[in-house]
Amino acid sequence: MNIRESAQDYLETIHILLQKNGKVKSIDIANEMGITKQSVHRAVKNLKEEEYIFVDAKGYISFCEKGEKIALEVYEKHQILAQFFMSLGVSSDIAFNDACKIEHYISSESFLAIKNMVNKK
Repeated sequence: MNIRESAQDYLETIHILLQKNGKVKSIDIANEMGITKQSVHRAVKNLKEEEYIFVDAKGYISFCEKGEKIALEVYEKHQILAQFFMSLGVSSDIAFNDACKIEHYISSESFLAIKNMVNKK
């Protein structure tokens, strides 16, 4: 996956908001991530240009195929890593925060081993 960490975070956030609300606009992303509308506008523009997302005439955001694939991969890593840390006794807040940092850098081999361990429990 050759995409910047920040772009991965945007795609994951879009996925979460679509799951939660069924639709998403730039303002929803800004509110969810606690960042400015201008930052989101730039990111959405870049993601659209790189064909990760599509923005319709009303401003609603949906995924292109490759954007959805990346969003699902990042989301899965986040969830699995957080579950793994919580199984070690780490509090939920810290587990999800740490998982967010690690999801971008963990090797496929290490992630698969952790995923297999979490899924056995």
